[in-house]
Amino acid sequence: MNHIQPAFLAILCLFAIFQTIPLCSSAPLNCTDAGRLCTSFLAFKPSPEDTLPVIQSMFDVLPNDITIEGNGKGYVFIRKNCTCASGINKYLTNSTFTVRKNNGSVYNIVLDAYNGLAYFPSNFTREAKKGAVVSLKLMCGCSSGLWNYLMSYVMRDGDTVQSLSSRFGVSMDNIETVNGIANPDNFTVGSLYYVPLNSVPGDPYPVENHTVPAPVPAPAAADISEIKENHKSHALYWWIIGGLGVGLLLLIAVILAFVSWRSSSCFSRSERSHSAGSNEKISHKFQVLRNTSFCCASGRYICGDSGDRKEPNGESSDQQMNIPKVIGTDVFDMEKPLVFIYEDILSSTDGFSDSNLLGHGTYGSVYYAILRNQEVAIKRMTATKTREFTAEMKVLCKVHHLNLVELIGYAVSNDELFLVYEYAQKGSLKCHLHDPQNKGHTPLSWIMRVQIALDAARGLEYIHEHTKPHYVHRDIKTSNILLDDSFRAKISDFGLSKLMGITNDGEASATRVVGTYGYVAPEYLRDGLATTKTDVYAFGVVLFEMLTGKEAVTRTEGNVMKTAERRSLVSLMLAALRNSPDSTSMTSLKEQLDPSLMDLYPSDCVFKVAMLAKQCADDDPILRPDMKQVVIMLSQILLSSVEWEATLAGNSQVFSGIVQGR
Repeated sequence: MNHIQPAFLAILCLFAIFQTIPLCSSAPLNCTDAGRLCTSFLAFKPSPEDTLPVIQSMFDVLPNDITIEGNGKGYVFIRKNCTCASGINKYLTNSTFTVRKNNGSVYNIVLDAYNGLAYFPSNFTREAKKGAVVSLKLMCGCSSGLWNYLMSYVMRDGDTVQSLSSRFGVSMDNIETVNGIANPDNFTVGSLYYVPLNSVPGDPYPVENHTVPAPVPAPAAADISEIKENHKSHALYWWIIGGLGVGLLLLIAVILAFVSWRSSSCFSRSERSHSAGSNEKISHKFQVLRNTSFCCASGRYICGDSGDRKEPNGESSDQQMNIPKVIGTDVFDMEKPLVFIYEDILSSTDGFSDSNLLGHGTYGSVYYAILRNQEVAIKRMTATKTREFTAEMKVLCKVHHLNLVELIGYAVSNDELFLVYEYAQKGSLKCHLHDPQNKGHTPLSWIMRVQIALDAARGLEYIHEHTKPHYVHRDIKTSNILLDDSFRAKISDFGLSKLMGITNDGEASATRVVGTYGYVAPEYLRDGLATTKTDVYAFGVVLFEMLTGKEAVTRTEGNVMKTAERRSLVSLMLAALRNSPDSTSMTSLKEQLDPSLMDLYPSDCVFKVAMLAKQCADDDPILRPDMKQVVIMLSQILLSSVEWEATLAGNSQVFSGIVQGR
């Protein structure tokens, strides 16, 4: 980056400072990877009229994407997805601007509004018209070093490399390295620099104010008496408001107490002591938990009244349940699952007959059953799997999402534990990818694969970013992605999931290494530190499987002199991508694609998915995208794929069923 500006540009910049209009800016950051997508930040100093809604509109972001600097400098930091713009090979991000006044050219108004962050054509000479919406690009950056983010910052009068270093907790060497600065004293006010960051800058935006805090001027001495009078009237006003507020809170408390009493009378049963001889033998290991109709699926599945059921002899059964003490009551601090008796589980699975066996999970077998006229899947495990049993209960009783399998309830016996889930009619993604025809399945079309990938990505994004606390799954693989009757994907098997704790490196969970060979990220194997990026790596492997139809660990072809060897799918695909520079020259990549696709796919979309998978499976976790970025990319690829399919005029071989409600 050239930071030595021509003399006439420096004069313009100085003029802009005195006029408070930042007319000068640097060129965007160069890029070489056309498929690169990352999270970046833009440092923006709003004017007094730039309220929160205005800032959201200017940058096309949500309130959660805006943080504020807490040192009184008045800056806000905007989180934006940054990508390498094709054709010009510069890092840019899209936005729109609504013209707010009829004064001057759009070019000057845009440069003024964005404080030098906008990358806008200088030959755009159209006069401003109030209400007009202008599409533009903002200068951002993706890190290629050891930093998580780059922040775009336009230098102002008084700024130096040293002040930026102190202000954002970054070494001067790092700033100089990113920007290619030979002399830190040689910079131009109004030019754009990139600040490397390892954490999100700023504090949450004070949404209640909707404005950037500004210093409050001290009152004049002549106004002090007037202020005292106003203070008295304001105090009386606030006493009245406070009294009304307390009264309202008391009213709400009474209503909640009444609702709680009604709920307890509807959904709980009176507790009775249990004196069965068999339970006395294990009283040191189990505690009694009564039946209840609360269920983790929030009423969407089998949440009918579970009152006392009559035994064949006409006597009432209280349906007592035993559960290991180690589970504790905190499992149900959000919602309580439906509790089934062992006899119900046994009869609904025909005594766990082989004809009802769906498969074997990580730590138990899964059976098909019909409970209370509802299709369900029941996971059966030994009582030694209490840790995994508890992990699933803790996660699935707290998080609910369309793309996560719902937990309905559980049951226990003396030596076994059972989890009851919603049933996924089409089975696992693995069955539809690897030798599907021998398993009685029709091969998945291209669009079905992209839709399934997007569904799974949304489920992962939810547990990574939208739950409190956040979770890492630790066992993402095709056998843990289930498909419902409409081929919509749901992530399952949370027995190895972990809460994200805070460490010096951000959110992570130090733990023993678990998972499935072929899906485990290299840094997780090395350090035993599970982060959301370990899930992203496994998801990249899943994308490669969806492209190729091959398993995560494949066997190479053997011959007389050399036997077959096991090789990871990631290494196989990375080798193919090295010889496939773009979508028009992807012979090596096409050789690895699933033959069941029968060449019925858009080449550009296939290449984009392959590049996305490559980014997800990068050895360096910092260079992997997060799941929010993956969702955005897959959404765009799905849209392009649907447009491609529309050009085929309903060719029955590739018709995906989207029109039929998928």
